[in-house]
Amino acid sequence: MGIEGLAPSAALLIAGVLLDAAFGDTHYWFHPVRLMGQTLSACERFLRQRGWDGYGGGCALFLLLVLSWVVVPSFVVLQVGVAGHIVLLYTLLALRDLIDHVRAVQRAARHDDLIGARKAIGSLVGRDTAAMDLAACRRAAIESLSENLVDGFLSPVFWYVLLGIPGLLLFKVVSTMDSMVGYKTPRYLRFGWCGARLDDVMNYVPARLAWLILGLSAALFPNLSATKGWRIGFQQHAVLPGPNPGWSEATMAGLLQRRLIGPIYKDGVLVTAIWVGDPADPEGGKDDDMTRAVWTTVTASFLIVTLAVIAITARTL
Repeated sequence: MGIEGLAPSAALLIAGVLLDAAFGDTHYWFHPVRLMGQTLSACERFLRQRGWDGYGGGCALFLLLVLSWVVVPSFVVLQVGVAGHIVLLYTLLALRDLIDHVRAVQRAARHDDLIGARKAIGSLVGRDTAAMDLAACRRAAIESLSENLVDGFLSPVFWYVLLGIPGLLLFKVVSTMDSMVGYKTPRYLRFGWCGARLDDVMNYVPARLAWLILGLSAALFPNLSATKGWRIGFQQHAVLPGPNPGWSEATMAGLLQRRLIGPIYKDGVLVTAIWVGDPADPEGGKDDDMTRAVWTTVTASFLIVTLAVIAITARTL
C-alpha cells in the first residue's frame, strides 16, 4: 500500500462516520486517545526531570508526540491498509459519544434527577456542579455540544480532508496537549503554551465554518432562526475567552433564540456571570432546547460530511 493509503478518502470517511454513529466510542484500554494521553504524561515527566519545563519543553513535547502519534501510526496504517485507515477514523471522530453524554443529562433532567444530571454534566464540563439546577445543567450540555461539535468532529474532519490520516492524527495530538497541559496555571503557563496556541490555530478555520454550517442547519427547522444565529454568532463570539469557542456557542444561542451560559463557578469562585444570546430572548434550559440543539448538531454533522465528501471528490477528479 503506497503513500496514497494515507490520503483522504470519501468512502472511508463515510465508513468511519457510520461506525461512530452506530457504535459510538468504545472505551477499551488501548484506545488511541487514551494511549496518546498516557504518552503525553510520560513525556512530560521525562522533560521536567531534565529541567525542560518552560516554552522549550512544551515545544519538545509536541515534537515527541508527533513522532509517537503521527509518524508511527501513519506508518502502521500503510502496513495494515484500509482496515487501519477506517479504524482510526472511527476512533478519532467523537460525535456519537458527545451526543450520548448530552442525552444522559437530558434523561436525568426529564426525571427531575438533579443529582444524576449534575453527575452527567460533570463528565462534559470542568466547572462546579453542586450549585447547578436542572436548567443550568441543560444549558451547560448545550454549550458543550456546540463547542465540541468543532473540537470533536468538524476540526478532525477538516484536517483529514486537508492532510489525510497524518492531519487527523496531528489535530488529535494538539487537542490532547491543549486538554492536558494547555492551562494558564503556574505549572503550565509556559510548558502548555505550545499546545494551547497550536490548538487555537488548528481550530481557527473550523470554528468559523461552524458559524456558517450551524446557521445553514437551523434554516431547515421552522422553530429555529438561522439569521439570528448568524447575527448573534458574529456579534458575540468574542464574549467567550479564546478565539474559537464563541463562534459555535453564540451561534447556537442565537438560532435556538435562547440565552446560554449564565453564572459559572470553579472551586467555589464565580468565574463568569455572562450570558450569550439576544438579551430579549428567555434563558435557555428547557428540555425542548436540548432536543432542538441535538437535532441541529446532527444536521450540521451531516452537512459537514457532505461538504467533506464533495471536497475530497473534487480533489481526485
